[in-house]
Amino acid sequence: MNLAVIQMVSQDDVQTNLRLARRMLERAAQGGARLAVLPENFAAMGRRDLAAIGRAEAVGEGPILPWLKRAARDLSLWIVAGTLPLPPDDDAEGKPRACSLLIDDQGERAARYDKLHLFDVDVADNRGRYRESDDFSHGQRVVVADTPVGRLGLSVCYDLRFPELFGALREAGAELISVPAAFTAVTGAAHWQVLTRARAIETQCYVLAAGQGGEHPGLRLTFGHSAIIDPWGSVLAEQDQGEAALLASRDAAEQASIRQRMPVQQHRRFFLSGAPRPIVVE
Repeated sequence: MNLAVIQMVSQDDVQTNLRLARRMLERAAQGGARLAVLPENFAAMGRRDLAAIGRAEAVGEGPILPWLKRAARDLSLWIVAGTLPLPPDDDAEGKPRACSLLIDDQGERAARYDKLHLFDVDVADNRGRYRESDDFSHGQRVVVADTPVGRLGLSVCYDLRFPELFGALREAGAELISVPAAFTAVTGAAHWQVLTRARAIETQCYVLAAGQGGEHPGLRLTFGHSAIIDPWGSVLAEQDQGEAALLASRDAAEQASIRQRMPVQQHRRFFLSGAPRPIVVE
């Protein structure tokens, strides 16, 4: 069981969230995981001081990054750290980004992905209006990285609705794709499972979808249903609500067989670099 997805119900207290995340990561490591994915906003939900949290972490004065590196070393585990509100690498005072870090089993940063698509959406729930761009700036890069369990593409939550990003990750060699998320209960019930399975099927990648699943400060409800999905679209493990450490194995030989039997990457006519583009006549 070399893959793990962690589901949480994070609150606004950082230390409490970190203690819970550590317990879940320990379960993952005990189950044999080499790579574990934490959910979006795993360290804090509902906080309004995100910029201050990010600046403190960036200058080495926050608790989250040292905790994360220590957990990776202690557990010999590669960790996708959900999201953290970190400023851009080149601008410590800039507006934070929803940053998903990949930490290797020595506690070193292996990759950083800044969320490309921000959730500026009206939803028919208790909150009604979500504007991530009030707190975050957009990322700029597609990111893939090598791990002991395969080549990993990174994404976050609302990115799921943009298949061109997932196509770019596959084109860059992704074999697995991490999706830390905090889908609302309303949008999750409508679309989460359809989207996660579709992204796995169309990219022929394992999708590691780590969600928040429960009630958070400010009457926010998240959908949960974290899952590990294989390249054929089969759900290998799933948790509806509450806390969990889900485990599954990557079968590299079967993944290669699926890609050989149905070589969709070679069949694509559009949207790859250097390929012809459709002509639209209006």
